Amino acid sequence: MTDNESAADKAPWITYRPELKVLDCTVRDGGLINAHQFEDSFVRAVYDTCLAAGIDSMEIGYKNSERLFPREQFGHWRHSREEDMRRVVGDHDADATGLTLCAMADAGKSDWQTAIEPAADSVLGMIRVAFYAHQVSEAVDMIQHAHEQGYETMANLMAVSNITEDEIDTVLEAIAPTPAGTMVIVDSFGHLYREQLDRLYTKYSAAMEGTGKEIGIHAHNNMQLAFANTIEAIILGSNRADATMAGLGRGAGNCPMELLLGFLRNPKFRQRPVIRLLQEHLPKIRETVEWGPLVPYNITGQLNLHPRAAMEFRAGETPDDYVSFYDEIVNET
Repeated sequence: MTDNESAADKAPWITYRPELKVLDCTVRDGGLINAHQFEDSFVRAVYDTCLAAGIDSMEIGYKNSERLFPREQFGHWRHSREEDMRRVVGDHDADATGLTLCAMADAGKSDWQTAIEPAADSVLGMIRVAFYAHQVSEAVDMIQHAHEQGYETMANLMAVSNITEDEIDTVLEAIAPTPAGTMVIVDSFGHLYREQLDRLYTKYSAAMEGTGKEIGIHAHNNMQLAFANTIEAIILGSNRADATMAGLGRGAGNCPMELLLGFLRNPKFRQRPVIRLLQEHLPKIRETVEWGPLVPYNITGQLNLHPRAAMEFRAGETPDDYVSFYDEIVNET
């Protein structure tokens, strides 16, 4: 044992890895349940919390088309205009703060050729490209464009539980030579169990071998496995993990940040700022929006379905008639 090691460092349950980075996607993913109509004060509170908690990256919103998502219907964080971001975070400096700001651009939904401006002129330092398997060609172009503009990039293949092995292989083969720094396993429907996640991690890491790419994990909580699956991915070797404050996110939500930071043993991460945010800001958010692993989301997760049906049901006239929802969904599938 060297001078830099302690008994705790040798313990079998230790999860500390200095190269493991945590990304907060509270505003981006959480905005899917309120059309990104967050007040500036909440976005600033999340930003301040990320700084105080030692979180590595914060996803402030989308870089998606104002033609498809009109500003009169969607909040600032669907588009992440530079003036809106700077109004909240000022002249953010990633080098000075240790926090990288990022935005997500969806293939098929983003005017990325014009919306993704040079990184030198932006508070953003990373662009995450989200795409379905059939959109991989556009995703490759988007990643290249963002890289040429000076951004760090991530590739997020969505709905991986709902495509074939051949489709996954085709996507991984296309992404491997791109400048994306991370290939993310995205459980969009909250359908994956540990065994499936293990197979996907093995497949992703083998396909990215020799490229220098990290493997990331973005889990949804339809079957209350988002935290467990995030832990599993980390144990397998994933060094990029997504989470949201209180699990805030579309439908069943995401891996809760407060649980993830408690699992990690890196002393740079601090839980108290997150707990404070949960106390001071989340009750107000819960007054107007709903998220969490409710029964309808459990059902769609088990059936490997997009949660939109459950979201529509919860917004209807009989949101607690779970049997009716079950019968309807099962008969349709």
